[in-house]
Amino acid sequence: MRVERVDDPADPRLHDFLHLRDVQLRSRREPAEGLFLAEGERTIRRALAAGYEPRAVLTTAPWLEPLADVLEDVPAFVMSEEQLSATTGYPVHRGALASFDRRPLPPLDEVLRNARRIVVLEDLVDHTNVGAIFRSAAALGWDAVLLTPRAADPLYRRAVRTSMGAVFRVPWTRIDHRDGPGQLRDEGVALWALAPGGDVVLGVLGVPDRLALVLGAEDPGVSDRWLDAADARICIPMADGMDSLNVGAAAAIALYGLRAG
Repeated sequence: MRVERVDDPADPRLHDFLHLRDVQLRSRREPAEGLFLAEGERTIRRALAAGYEPRAVLTTAPWLEPLADVLEDVPAFVMSEEQLSATTGYPVHRGALASFDRRPLPPLDEVLRNARRIVVLEDLVDHTNVGAIFRSAAALGWDAVLLTPRAADPLYRRAVRTSMGAVFRVPWTRIDHRDGPGQLRDEGVALWALAPGGDVVLGVLGVPDRLALVLGAEDPGVSDRWLDAADARICIPMADGMDSLNVGAAAAIALYGLRAG
């Protein structure tokens, strides 16, 4: 690790780590510049284990030693905690941030090749929900995640953090909003949609060998396009007076109930 002490939060060497609280700016900048950020030792290690190339580390002195074995040839910019917060715009509680180079997204047929359980995130724009669903998918043995073009970036810092690095473990790519249902059907994948008004209760139907579960955004839910293409519309039964769960919570229940045997 090439340690460089930095005192100025506006130092140009810290370009990767500036303005992290500005979600709109970072959501545009990071994909355009081909980078993403991982926060905390565990998540940084998971990104490295997945083969992503590190660009730089921003940290405080106590975290240099825990990361020294995995970041030998990476510039490490060291600051005080106060300077670190001034640079990033928020308190970095996990001690370290690392920037990584993005990789091109794999083609859809590659991601689907050996996948039996697939999650489709249709226009989920909330990074926290996206990260939570990736974490559930990894924990419950799902094989892939597909995102429509307007869905949030799984490599945005908040999604990476919420997923606990699961975005590096579960294969994912983008799927076309219009042609997506037909592309899945051409691959021999059954399509089920999770919807509060679904006509089949979770657990009633026998689960097909290859299944894609479509999840929609919080308010609009799954669009008519994907609902009309679905082979089944499933729902989670609710107590009287309640009609839905947060999409992250609903996803965890459904992914557990539909996991492969």
